[in-house]
Amino acid sequence: MAVLLEGNEVQTSGELPKVGEMAKDFQLTATDMSTKTLADFKGYQLIVITFLSVDTSTCSSELREFNKRATALENTKVLCVSRDLPFTQQRFCGAEGIDNVVMLSDFKNGSFAKNYGLEMVDGPLQGLPSRNIIIINKEGKIQYTQQVPEVSHEPDYEEALNAL
Repeated sequence: MAVLLEGNEVQTSGELPKVGEMAKDFQLTATDMSTKTLADFKGYQLIVITFLSVDTSTCSSELREFNKRATALENTKVLCVSRDLPFTQQRFCGAEGIDNVVMLSDFKNGSFAKNYGLEMVDGPLQGLPSRNIIIINKEGKIQYTQQVPEVSHEPDYEEALNAL
C-alpha cells in the first residue's frame, strides 16, 4: 500500500485490517510507562488514531480535535498511537490540556504499526506510522478503517465518527 508524504509516494508495511476481522492484540506504552494491550480496553468501542508525531502541526491539530470530540462519546476510548516517547506525549498533553484521549507509544519496537500494516517503510519518515483511523467495536472486531492518502493532511473526522 502507498500513501503520499507532501506529494511523494511512500510505501507502507501492508494493508490496514479488513472490516469484520478481529483486531490484533498489541503492546503499547502509556505515559506512565505501563504496558497496555487490547485486553485493557475490553468492553469499550475504540477509536485508534495513528500519526507521525505530536511535534507536527497536523498531528497536534488532529489530537486537539479528537480530544474535543471524545467528551461526547459514550463507552468509547480514543487511543492515540505514535512512536513519540511517552514523556513527549505527556508533556504535549499537559501543555495543551488534552485529557480525554489515551496516549500510547509504539516506541519500543514499532510492532503496532508493522502488525496493522501502517508503518512507512521508505522515505524520510521511514519507521513512523502513517495517518490512520481504526475503529474497533466492543467485541474486538474492526468496524471501520481510514488511511489518510496524504499523511500531511487531517483525516475525515465526520466519516470516521459517523461509522460509530
